Amino acid sequence: MHPITPSIDVSQATVASAAERLRAQLPAAGELAGMWQQRERFVILNTDFGDGLHFLLTAAALRDDPNGPQQLHYLALLSQPLSRRQLQAALAPLAATAIAAAELIAQWPPAVSGYHRLFLQQQRIVLTLIVGDPALTLPQIGAGIDAFCLTNTTLSVLGAAPYLPRRLARLAAPQALLAVDGGTQDEQESVRRALASAGFIRDEQSTPLRARFAPRWQHAWPRVVPHSARRAIVIGAGLAGSAVCESLALRGWQLDLIETHDGPAQEASGNLAGVYMPAISRDDNPAARLTRQAYLFAQQVWARIGGFPQLRGARCGILQVARDPEQAAAFEQAARHWHYPDDYAQWLDADQASARLGLRTGSGWYFPDGGWLNPASVCEAMLRACGTCLTRHFGQGATTLQRIDDQWQALAADGRVLAQAPAVILANGMGALQFMQAQTLPLTALRGQVTHLPATGVLSTLPFALCGDGYLTPPAAGIVSLGASYDDDHDPALRVQSHLDNLHKLQQMLPALSMTVDATTLVGRVGFRCVAADRLPLVGALPDSGARQAATADCRLADLPRLPGLHGLLGYASRGLIWSPLAAELLACQMEGEPLPMGRDLAALLDPARFALKAARKSDFS
Repeated sequence: MHPITPSIDVSQATVASAAERLRAQLPAAGELAGMWQQRERFVILNTDFGDGLHFLLTAAALRDDPNGPQQLHYLALLSQPLSRRQLQAALAPLAATAIAAAELIAQWPPAVSGYHRLFLQQQRIVLTLIVGDPALTLPQIGAGIDAFCLTNTTLSVLGAAPYLPRRLARLAAPQALLAVDGGTQDEQESVRRALASAGFIRDEQSTPLRARFAPRWQHAWPRVVPHSARRAIVIGAGLAGSAVCESLALRGWQLDLIETHDGPAQEASGNLAGVYMPAISRDDNPAARLTRQAYLFAQQVWARIGGFPQLRGARCGILQVARDPEQAAAFEQAARHWHYPDDYAQWLDADQASARLGLRTGSGWYFPDGGWLNPASVCEAMLRACGTCLTRHFGQGATTLQRIDDQWQALAADGRVLAQAPAVILANGMGALQFMQAQTLPLTALRGQVTHLPATGVLSTLPFALCGDGYLTPPAAGIVSLGASYDDDHDPALRVQSHLDNLHKLQQMLPALSMTVDATTLVGRVGFRCVAADRLPLVGALPDSGARQAATADCRLADLPRLPGLHGLLGYASRGLIWSPLAAELLACQMEGEPLPMGRDLAALLDPARFALKAARKSDFS
């Protein structure tokens, strides 16, 4: 796969010539229209996104086809990230006239690796950009593909890697079209034989190469959920529950939301303010990859539900101050290694950071699009976006779940049936453990106390949020939020020692700040984070009681038995603001059979059944 180069000829003649070539060699309007007519969903995989021209031609064909699919998923591989400036230059001749071009430029993400999911043309088109080495990213795609667009550069990969046709076959939906652009006759014949062995049958009359996936063996792909079954009960109206309601309502689901309290965001999501930012590590570990993708995706969702100022908060930037010299050195090393674009992350030395803040601080990462939000306003906006798809059952706690035939029932303590549906989603943090079906999940409550300080003096003029061992928000309603403690107890009352611990964190972030505070007079809030044993969230179908017994060291997660129709969105710890939209999207895609918004490897790390598999592997090696 050739890299994307910054110098792209943007003349009208070049655009017209490229468009004509693409129409001739890749699946074009007529070819796709013959496949996607009256379809609910159609999925395309392009192995070389380039400057996006094929995508724009496909988007135009969809827009002009009254019988096109209700939704188009377009997955595109990029071997190297393309900056917004490069994309804007490449599409300049089209941006003024092609709505999709202008929309694509406006939503284009920072040039960082990983999955980027963009919603275009009022969610009718879902563009998933997959940035990274195609040899590594292609095997991790979780989708059923209806049309493959392979470039001539892929031919050499096919010839050098016989396993690749089998990987394409794993992704192919029945009768999927596979189109290859370019290559000599000998190369195409070699590719034809390799594809035929994987079940792709060439159309002998086609030039360039076209093939259909029609294997002799039975090939099954997750079916689309029928409209009649798009009903679910969601338990918990915090960030997790509100996000999945919004995501499923967007797909036409009818939802019953059950919440013990009289309104949303009353437990862990009830803080006055929370900060949002990505995480950076030198080894780009799974938590960093998840948080980076979640941070960027959350901003897409927040824009979809109204954005600022409807959401109370500010995209003011946030500085993550190194907590000690060792972390400062690690931050600088990561900065020199990754060379992140400035619109995503900037490493600042102590002098640069202090100059921007206007107060002495340490070195650290500055995230220009980070900031703070009031979680309750996010929940309210997400639930409001559900419209008539949502029925609220507030002030009514469910204490028991029972399954009768193919329906789940959520029962109150007095035995009343609060709601009934084929699917249930537990999104109520530690409250999930009250249900017999979830009692074995390895979840722990960690106490967090936030201190509210009056926004006076230098605290009243903070230009951006701060994060270190704790966090500090700019003023909101005359208050700055400082927190939060990590306490291993279950005391719901405010206590002086936790205020003192938070003030110590403030001193670490702002060592020159001089404050005289009587901790006994301070106010704040106590909440309890729901944390999994490995500090990653639980997203997906919950394992049944026999999962641990069924697990063996060599089995797959997909082989473990699950409770039919019962799902979890749990263990968000202190990252609920950004983890909740991506986790909701992942679960909705799993329930719908849509292309996953992340690689299968990362999705597996979030699978609630992973602990049963880990236990089996540990026992085999002990």
